[in-house]
Amino acid sequence: MTDSMLITCPHCHRKNRLPVERLSANPQCGACKQSLFNGKPLALTSAQFAKHSSADLPLVIDFWASWCGPCQQFAPVFEQAASRAEPRARLIKIDTEAAPDLAARFAIRSIPTLLILHHGKEIARLNGAMPAQEFERWLLTNLPAL
Repeated sequence: MTDSMLITCPHCHRKNRLPVERLSANPQCGACKQSLFNGKPLALTSAQFAKHSSADLPLVIDFWASWCGPCQQFAPVFEQAASRAEPRARLIKIDTEAAPDLAARFAIRSIPTLLILHHGKEIARLNGAMPAQEFERWLLTNLPAL
């Protein structure tokens, strides 16, 4: 029996069971037939977040707001990291103004705040924007092995 993971589709938000060895083979969603990985951060609502956080793929979350200057400066760094982090993790963006319930749930006191969640549990947190190399190093250090 092969190891498999539950991965939530970034398009239709349905869960897919996928053998781990197929993660890097450009897998497609069984329901909507679109790619499970698109190399871009995914903006989620609170309801969509629940579907993704209960799957097996680690989530790297950028809590941000449109009025936040450092958030805007960090956005391109986060965007570029998505293609390198997949399929090891899914990068998502949570607008704290649109999802105050999630900001409260994770006790977000300043933005941008970055979290890594795995199986619904926080495993790393970092406050503030950073250069691309420093963010990549933080990801490599904190992402769990699959």
